[in-house]
Formats: sequence, C-alpha cells, structure tokens
Amino acid sequence: MRNSAIILLMGLMFCQSAGAVVNVLRSADLRRVAVGGEIGRRIEATIEHNLLAADLDGDFLAPFRERTAKSGYVGLGKTIDALVRFAAYSGDARVLEKKKRVVEEVLRLQEADGYVGFFAPEARVWSLWDIHETAYIIYGLTMDHKFFGETASLDAARKAADYVIARWTADPDREPGGGEITVYMAVTGFEGALLALYDATGDARYVDCCARFRGLADWDGPIVKGRWGQIQGHAYAYLCRSLAQLWLHRVAPNDALLRPTRRAMDFLLKEDGLAVIGTCGQHECWHDTQEGAANLGETCATAYLIRWWDELLRRDGDPLYGDLIERAVYNALFAAQSPDGRRIRYYIPFEGPRAYFEGDTYCCPCNYRRIIAELPQMIAYTTADGIAVSLYTPSTATLTLPSGVNVAIDQETAYPSDGHVRLRVQPETPATFPLELRIPRWCERARVIVNGEAQPGPAPTPGSWYFVRREWRSGDLVEVELPLSPQWVKGRKAQAGRVALLCGPRVFCLSRAHDPALEKEDLRLITIDPATLTGPFPDDTVRPGGLAFKVKAWKTTNWYPFAPTDWELTLTEFPDPDGEMTYFHAPNPEDPAFRNDPLIPGS
Repeated sequence: MRNSAIILLMGLMFCQSAGAVVNVLRSADLRRVAVGGEIGRRIEATIEHNLLAADLDGDFLAPFRERTAKSGYVGLGKTIDALVRFAAYSGDARVLEKKKRVVEEVLRLQEADGYVGFFAPEARVWSLWDIHETAYIIYGLTMDHKFFGETASLDAARKAADYVIARWTADPDREPGGGEITVYMAVTGFEGALLALYDATGDARYVDCCARFRGLADWDGPIVKGRWGQIQGHAYAYLCRSLAQLWLHRVAPNDALLRPTRRAMDFLLKEDGLAVIGTCGQHECWHDTQEGAANLGETCATAYLIRWWDELLRRDGDPLYGDLIERAVYNALFAAQSPDGRRIRYYIPFEGPRAYFEGDTYCCPCNYRRIIAELPQMIAYTTADGIAVSLYTPSTATLTLPSGVNVAIDQETAYPSDGHVRLRVQPETPATFPLELRIPRWCERARVIVNGEAQPGPAPTPGSWYFVRREWRSGDLVEVELPLSPQWVKGRKAQAGRVALLCGPRVFCLSRAHDPALEKEDLRLITIDPATLTGPFPDDTVRPGGLAFKVKAWKTTNWYPFAPTDWELTLTEFPDPDGEMTYFHAPNPEDPAFRNDPLIPGS
C-alpha cells in the first residue's frame, strides 16, 4: 500500500474515534427552505416544465429494462438525485410519486449480483460510461436514504457499489473505457458515490477503495488545456474528482488532497481560466484564451463549479466563493435553460448563437436539474455560533443554532434587480448570536441597518462578511443596501481592448432579436460609446422583473466619433436566449471608467 494511503487510512481510524473535520459553515436543511425570486422561479420551472414533462419511463427507464446496450449514457442516477431533492424541497405529491416509482423500478431491475445498469452482460464495467452511469445511481439511491430514510435504496446502492468494486479489483490493470479517455473521466462520479455511501453506512471499505485502489489520496492532476489525447483536460471530470478529494479530506485530513483544488482555483482566477459569465472550459476542457464562441462553458462544468465552490465556502468560510456562485448562477447557469424551463443547453457561449440540446437524457440536462435542486441550500448556513446569509433572494430558511434554538430568516427583496434586501430574523425564543452577511466584491458602498438604526463602526467591506451580533428577537429587521450600478469591465486575452457590461452579479449581452437592424451585421465589428449608457429599464422578456440598458454604437469601420451614431442598442441580461455578444470594442480601452473584473485578482 502506498504511503499516502496508509497515512490517510490511519487518519480515518483516528477521525472515527475523535470526530471528522467540521466545516466552518453548515448547509440549511433542504426541507426547511422556501425560495422565491428568479432562483425560486427557476426551481419551479425546472420541476414543472422539465422534470415532470420528461418521459422518465420511455427515455430513462426503458434502456434499463432492455439491458442490451454496448455503449451510451442515460443519466438516470443524476435524475434520481434531482427527483429526491426536488421531492424533499417541494413536498409536491407528483414529484414524490415520480421519485417513488422510478426508485422502485430501479430496485426491481437490479440483478442478483448487484448490477444496476443498462449494458449487455459482455459490455458491463469495462465499456465506456457504464461505471459512470452506475456511480450516479449509487449516489442518487444514497440520497434517497438520506432525505427519506429509504433503507431499500441504501441496500441497493451498496450492492451496486460492491458489484463494481469486486469486478474492477479482480482485474485492476484493465481500464474502463479501454483507454479511449483518461480513467477518471470514464468513471466520473464513482469516488463521490463511494464517499456518500461511507457517510451513510460508516463502512470504511468505501473510503479504502477511493484512497488506495482509485488513488484519490495520491491524485495530483495537472491542468491540461485543450481537448486532445485522452482528454485529460476535461473540466467537469477534474472538478468532480477535486470535490471528492475535499470530501475525503473531511474524513481524513491530508493537505495533499487540496492541491488539485488550489491548482484549479489559481487557473480560474489568476490564469484566465474563468469566463466573465462565471463558467469555464471550451469543448468541455480547460482553456485560458478567453475566446467565447462555440462550445464555451459546458453546463456540467458550470454545475460542478457551483457545487465545488459551495463545498469550499462551507469548508473555509471565504465569501469569495459566494461571489463566484452568485455570478455563475445568474449568468451561465440560468442561460443554460430556456426561460420557460423546458429546454437545456450543453454549452453557453458568450459570443455567437446558442443552441439547445435535443432531449432530456445525457449528462448536461441531468446535471442541470441536480444543481438547481441544490440551490436552496446555498442561501443561508449555520456557523459555529450563528447564521450566515450568502445569497440574496426572496426566501425563508429555518436553521437550528448550535444552542438548539430554531431561527427563521425571511428575505424580502427584488434582488438582483434591486439592491435593497429586508431580512426578518425570527428566533423561536430570544437568542444572542452573530448574523453574517456576505458583502459582494462588486459593491463598494454597502450599508446595514438594524431596526431602523445604522450600524456603528466601519462600513461594510466589499468581499467580506459583515457581522451583526446582538440579542435577536422575533421580528427584528435587518436592511441591507447593496447599491447596483453598471460597470464596464475590461476584457482579457482574446477580449483585450473590449469591455462587457455588469450590474451587480449580472452580465448583459446583445441580441439581434432586440435590435433587428443588426440582422446582417458582424456583431464583433461594433464599437459602443460607453458614456451614452442609459438605464436600467424594466424588461420582462428574459425574466419577470428583469432589466435592460441602452447604449449608442457605431460600426467599427466608421470614422467615429465624427460619424453619426449608427444604432442605439439594447443590452439584456445574459440568460436572454437570443443573446449573441457580450464584449464590445471601446474607443479608448484605457478609459479610467473601465474596471477590472472584481472577481479576478489583478485583472
């Protein structure tokens, strides 16, 4: 056994007796949160118009009844996970019934040896994507046990995991996928599923398999840019494995487990790996050119960035991760879905037309449903002695303090269309604790008022938590002012000399649908006059309560500023399904009014 695996397993034995590492923040119970606003609307639209509208029997379950495939992927396990979480969150009888029916059918179809996939016997385990599919079924069934106490689901998850482990460890030198792609991409999600099983059962065999057999304790993956060879640069697979390392670190701390995460964060924030819309990757793989066309921003990568940042936020408490989550959610994530909720995109380019994926199966639609179902748990958290609010949206979250007192945090706000947030603090009995409020990095003049009185001391600092510690009584009102002002943000690398418009966490874009005069124009050959920006104006075409701006512009080939203005353009929120251009040529790229992206140090 390798030294790091020995150290990790010794740490595991210690942690089992002394207690595992405790995160700085702890998520709210999904069943005790209700969300409104645009986040809530997306949740409801995903349930009503996507999940409930999908043909779960024909598209998802039928292949598992036939079991004749030699290749392919469905995404049933991801969909079970989404069903479980949406059922727990909503309590909707229709979702509960679908969850129950799908899980019962999966359990019925599981074979005596534990196999729970849709491949023909001769293709099982070693054919590409079979372990990947099984991994998420294991995970989804384990979540059914976590949220609903279903022991039959947990038993089936263990049988499926034991089947894969037994087959794979019996032939350890054989590679799932036949070497076509790197193994950790071929079996994406497997380590995370085993660690979820460990959390549910306490069976150290699953940790041992991750640490020793799968080499998770030793993995120190490089950032490989571009799509070539064995596709080692696959961003979603890298983030999924890094997340599993963070989960393993919780069980058995070992700083070596944090190296890939630190490397990926440095790449994203210091080496141009993160796009302005809050996502990463070109054609599913790491890239740093800042080109924004075609296959930018795989939805799976966006989902795992958000999930990974949430884990880091809970682990370290750094509000930067809340800022990153917010940027990704309101831009890349919501742009991955049609406004009515029915269709999902595979990629989210910020330059050029965007296309919807045909169908409800496969990884991106299924990962989209999963992350949308997780958003309610990213609004508010408990701390060692209080409560932290990270996302601002109409909502009610009930949390239990370490003292045992239940506290409801009710948010009233039109955020992100308006920066005024009213939080009612409702403890069941008077309680003294700190309330922590995330102050976004883009907000330079935040104010906090409690029961009509401005707070003494220094003003809130952008990119920090603002603490209000007091004895809270039911009905206490906290008002958070986060002034929203438009900012022109400088582009980097391929976007050098160009600027994008941000207002709060939202990025704005140009579409021919709003400006039909541009029908035959090359949108890259547009120069805007930043000084003419007006707005925001109400605009419900992308979402209820949405906003838009207007700006005057010329053809870049004109002799501006002496030539007449060609157009007054409308810039809409990035999830605009017709959006095609996000960065614009500026006459003076050194204009002091232009800002670096507040989320990118040194940009």
